[in-house]
Amino acid sequence: MSRLTAENVLLAQEIIARYPRPKSALIPLLHLAQEQDGYVAADAMEHLAELIGSTPAEVLGTCSFYEMFKREPVGRYVINVCTNISCQLNGGEELLHHAEEALGIRAGGTTDDGLFTLEDVECIAACTEAPCLQVNYRYEYRIDGGGFDRLVDDLRNNARPDIPRHGTLARDRQHIPADRLAGIASPETAGTPAWFERRQKAEAPAEERA
Repeated sequence: MSRLTAENVLLAQEIIARYPRPKSALIPLLHLAQEQDGYVAADAMEHLAELIGSTPAEVLGTCSFYEMFKREPVGRYVINVCTNISCQLNGGEELLHHAEEALGIRAGGTTDDGLFTLEDVECIAACTEAPCLQVNYRYEYRIDGGGFDRLVDDLRNNARPDIPRHGTLARDRQHIPADRLAGIASPETAGTPAWFERRQKAEAPAEERA
């Protein structure tokens, strides 16, 4: 869709400054791009590559590895219904089928109004609360068909302010003042760590330690 906005370029530069190597900032920068557009656009990946001195292929390689990064437009709310063993035994498959009927789409699809994307997912680590689902990675526990319908109604009516649009990780963005940054130096210029020097000295022959 687009490259990073001017405001997000400044945020990207702030994030990059926290790391000894620009490439180390790639994952938080991918989250920034997804927060901007709701997914990670191809142009945004090219822009990130420029900012960290990488190639678009390397950025794509990282982006495509992680399920949370979407490379195509998705709905404002991405609903992940778990159908792994614990949820399956407690009605997860039935919940998914109900969700498909209620939204009028199959798993993997997005509603015509662009509000909802429905996904059938593996375990989301809430087995004691089965069946469960996530909306933009916020959990909903022990949910049945009626609970799903109420959830969808609340989302349509903007009655769940605790669930932001897809791509938003947190309400408050981290800002670290310059005087609070850790000592950031590339491994090539940081010198030998003190702990390693101590170990080398301890392991050296006695005549060298003298």
